[in-house]
Amino acid sequence: MPHPQLTAQQQASVERLIRLAEGDSDQSRHIANFLLAWWNAKECGGFDLTELWAVDPSIAADMVVVFSLIAGRHIYPDNLGYGEQFGQMVAAWRGTVKG
Repeated sequence: MPHPQLTAQQQASVERLIRLAEGDSDQSRHIANFLLAWWNAKECGGFDLTELWAVDPSIAADMVVVFSLIAGRHIYPDNLGYGEQFGQMVAAWRGTVKG
């Protein structure tokens, strides 16, 4: 069941990206950069749009869905119930950073 503030497609894209960011590949790093820029760009760093060139087309498509979600909903991932996953992502990719 989708989160009440997300469409099924948006939720599926967010959750796929989170799952992929848990890996240790270059693509995982690019995905984590994208997601963490949403969560806290000031502390976690921004996202270079050319990083889209370094991920598979299906991953880039999920990023486009999430980008549209961010633009349209004006909501942070922790307000959607993903705070724990993003905290783990910060620990894995950035070390200690404020949330």
